[in-house]
Amino acid sequence: MANLPDQKPHVVIVGAGFAGIYAAKTLGRAPVRVTVVDRHNHHLFQPMLYQVATAALAPSDIASPIRSILRRNANIEVLLGEVVSIKPNERVVLIDDESSLHYDYLIVGIGALNTYFGHNDWAPWASGLKDIDDALEIKRRVLLAFERAEREPDSVKRQAHLTFVVVGGGPTGVEVAGALAEIRRYALLRDFRHIDPRDATVVLLEGGPRILPAYPESLSRKAKDTLRRLGVDVREQTMVTAIEPDAVHAAGWRIPTRTVVWAAGNTVSPLLASLGAERDRQGRVLVDQFCNPPGMPEVFILGDAAQFTQDGEILPGICPVAIQEGKYAARSIMATVRGKQRIPFRYFDKGQLAVIGRGRAVADIRRLHFGGFFAWLAWVFVHIFFLIGFRNRVIVMIEWAWSYLTYQRGARVITGEGRPRPEPRS
Repeated sequence: MANLPDQKPHVVIVGAGFAGIYAAKTLGRAPVRVTVVDRHNHHLFQPMLYQVATAALAPSDIASPIRSILRRNANIEVLLGEVVSIKPNERVVLIDDESSLHYDYLIVGIGALNTYFGHNDWAPWASGLKDIDDALEIKRRVLLAFERAEREPDSVKRQAHLTFVVVGGGPTGVEVAGALAEIRRYALLRDFRHIDPRDATVVLLEGGPRILPAYPESLSRKAKDTLRRLGVDVREQTMVTAIEPDAVHAAGWRIPTRTVVWAAGNTVSPLLASLGAERDRQGRVLVDQFCNPPGMPEVFILGDAAQFTQDGEILPGICPVAIQEGKYAARSIMATVRGKQRIPFRYFDKGQLAVIGRGRAVADIRRLHFGGFFAWLAWVFVHIFFLIGFRNRVIVMIEWAWSYLTYQRGARVITGEGRPRPEPRS
């Protein structure tokens, strides 16, 4: 006799990022009940979030409702809420509305948060880029900077409005800096009467010895050269020491600016502390070869929330890792339910790509290291392929084609009041 629905093992998935969504889709036809809990109602394609921040795409182009993605899977329930605590001894997760869920298996893929390395007072002036609200706030500040410069008679204050500082030389920082350089160079060129957008300055600050430190050194040099040809002032070994309403201080240098993008560091949710498992300095849970915290075979910690070591190296917090881990966790649960033995997780590295600007990117694909137009084409097709939803793929392809042919950006509407931002000191 078939099991009744309430007799099936219950899998709770916390977070509908890449790990959570791919785990849920893999479990869609499995003999289990699945509950997906997320504080947002949408899955976000985060690698393209910077394009929302730089007015190339609208939020709906890179986000899909979670319920829509999983609606064909009758064994999956979606809940809008935030998990605030995990009680592993009782196998219970607590939600912010004071409800709770019992689980037989738990998958945690909650992603990363911004960290200001103990300087949380910098946050009002330096917006991070982790969700749609962040992206819209950055876009708002960037577009308003040009509008305010247009009306500013004082040349010193005007240049402060037209100076954009990006902190952090990883892929996000490089992509944002390149996009900002193209906005001033192409998209806004004929839109203003009293300023020349080409007079805007884009500064990329990296505290380490080189940008794109996870890439081969040759690609870091290529990315740096490309950014400089776009007009970006790239400063390596330049540690930020203070951020104020009207300036950034770095390596003894004061940069007058009103727009700062923070792409320098990640941390994890305090939720992970409730597990009681060992964590690293960033707060990530140390997991074994099965993606489990030691002694918790029913709990899977994935993506940015986990420190998984393979061949002596910690896997990076990138979407291909999260996708493979999500599929693996689902298959491991199915194997356990069917009485089969689990196999250890093994990440297959398909390479990494970082776009620098229009027709420019760098690619690190196994033994192939190259940059330029073909790397950019690879980036385009890979990102289109991984977008969830046929509509999103079509819309993004049209937007990119239009932008490439016309040098225009179609999402330049300024909306909302923005986050509270005190005026600079006189």
